[in-house]
Amino acid sequence: MTGTDDERHRGPDFSGRVAVVTGGAQGIGYAAAEIMGDGGAAVAILDWDKDAADRAVASLSARGIRALALHADVTDQSSVKSAFGDIRARFGRVDALVNNAGVAGPNRPVWETPPDFMRRMFEVHVMGAYHCIAEVVPGMIDVGYGRIVNVASVAGKEGNAGGGAYSAAKAGLIALTKSLGKELARKDVLANAITPGMVTTGIGARSGVSEERNQQLTALIPMGRQAHPDELGHLIAFVASDRLTFTTGSVFDASGGRATY
Repeated sequence: MTGTDDERHRGPDFSGRVAVVTGGAQGIGYAAAEIMGDGGAAVAILDWDKDAADRAVASLSARGIRALALHADVTDQSSVKSAFGDIRARFGRVDALVNNAGVAGPNRPVWETPPDFMRRMFEVHVMGAYHCIAEVVPGMIDVGYGRIVNVASVAGKEGNAGGGAYSAAKAGLIALTKSLGKELARKDVLANAITPGMVTTGIGARSGVSEERNQQLTALIPMGRQAHPDELGHLIAFVASDRLTFTTGSVFDASGGRATY
């Protein structure tokens, strides 16, 4: 990306808003948190890695952003409840939720995928998002405003050979988003998904994905490159903002042309 730092991070106005980003300590989650924070939001980073969350909040605070770091396991409902209790105690409410927490894993055929690994994919990507959604939606309905962004994947649209567990879980998150969007459509609580392809600091790099696999997936991108986290961060920030007013239950593609639907 080109331009000054300020130009790269200029996004929608989030003045007075409170945003929560799961898995926000690094990558596109952190990029989205930074852009929303620069727009005036108070930001809560909810992450499994508390040390990384603390470092992320220190960086946000250095930019003058009100920020809170919380350790939570999104697969554990009690952990999520506790974290959101702390968020409400500190900031009062949640205006925007970005369900970005995710994991990947080794490449293997569906029939060789261990049951525990398949369950783990659904626990993180579907149940993790569900736990957070259940915490914020009642309050959003009460005030008549909210934005929910579920970070899915192009794999959930197309399926990645060798990545059946991840692809199936992300497809489940897309379907969850579509149902939620319809249920909330008349409440000014909008729920949408984004579907990234490969990202330069994506979860694959942190989950043992081989360089060969990385190159295979990058080769599927018509633009010929992976996305920069800021590019995804800006899309997330837009979908999480009040600039978005008439789109819900939808999917915003961010795959560099790999999927055009």
